[in-house]
Amino acid sequence: MILVTGGAGYIGSHTCIELLAAGYEIAVLDDYSNSRPEAVKRVQEIAGKTFPVYEGDVRDEALLDKIFKAHDISCIIHFAGLKAVGESVSIPVEYYDNNLNSSLALCKAMKKHNTTRLIFSSSATVYKDGNPMPLDEESDTGCTNPYGWTKYMSEQIFTDAAKANEGWTIALLRYFNPIGAHASGKIGEDPKGIPNNLMPFITQTAIGKIDKLQVFGDDYDTPDGTGVRDYIHVVDLAKGHVAAVAFCEAQSGVHAINLGTGNGTSVLEMVQAFEKVTGVSVPRQIVARRPGDIATCYASCAKAERLLGWKAEKTLEDMVKDSWFWQNSNPNGYEE
Repeated sequence: MILVTGGAGYIGSHTCIELLAAGYEIAVLDDYSNSRPEAVKRVQEIAGKTFPVYEGDVRDEALLDKIFKAHDISCIIHFAGLKAVGESVSIPVEYYDNNLNSSLALCKAMKKHNTTRLIFSSSATVYKDGNPMPLDEESDTGCTNPYGWTKYMSEQIFTDAAKANEGWTIALLRYFNPIGAHASGKIGEDPKGIPNNLMPFITQTAIGKIDKLQVFGDDYDTPDGTGVRDYIHVVDLAKGHVAAVAFCEAQSGVHAINLGTGNGTSVLEMVQAFEKVTGVSVPRQIVARRPGDIATCYASCAKAERLLGWKAEKTLEDMVKDSWFWQNSNPNGYEE
């Protein structure tokens, strides 16, 4: 059985569907601090399968002990954590506490219960600003914000733990910018409060929940002055995790692997793509840069294709179309 921490979250819920479709048994652990129980119910509806769900904090070692005793956990996929770059600059201590102590708690549980495989939800934010593009796994690391440092430090924790525990296999999946939603329109990204990520900001503006899209800076060294990112459909990303599970069953050691498309898209290009696909205009205003943001970030995904046999398949149009279908089907997210 695979334990999915943060399985009610945006990436976690989509990954649960793909794991179930591939025939894996799962259990979910989530504290719903940035997700909702409704997401798990909808995963079960889409998959036509039920699975055990635990509400709680990954840092709760007694709860982890209970889960590992109740189930034969062969692999962990660790999504749970605080995840907003800007917020991490404002409340760094909370980010270090939550994200690092959850990683430590999982290492202790793995050792205690002889679980040897873990897939970590890492991030492109572990790469140092100023690297030539595209970023590959050998690019210089070093972070510009506390969120990135928690991912970087967690990678180090898992790497050192694997070196000290023979037979452990750790996949450090460094994702770029997931957007989109499940084609059913039943699950998608449901941020609490003002969105931190671009696509829900666009869709909520387009549907009228937000007056104007805020574009954070138009003076970057990019073709149109706005930040360039590698946007990947969340379903492609979820399938990357399924491929990583199979990979870890046959390998040992620690493997850092990028998951992206290899293409850079600017904020304004994304807005224009949205308007073209949907026919809906997005009012916007340029505001100051966000602390911790960098100009350009996109991936080389050759290693993922070589090791996992995986590459992103969905287009920017697919990402926009599925995001808009989710937003229209669920104007208030999971609250309905």
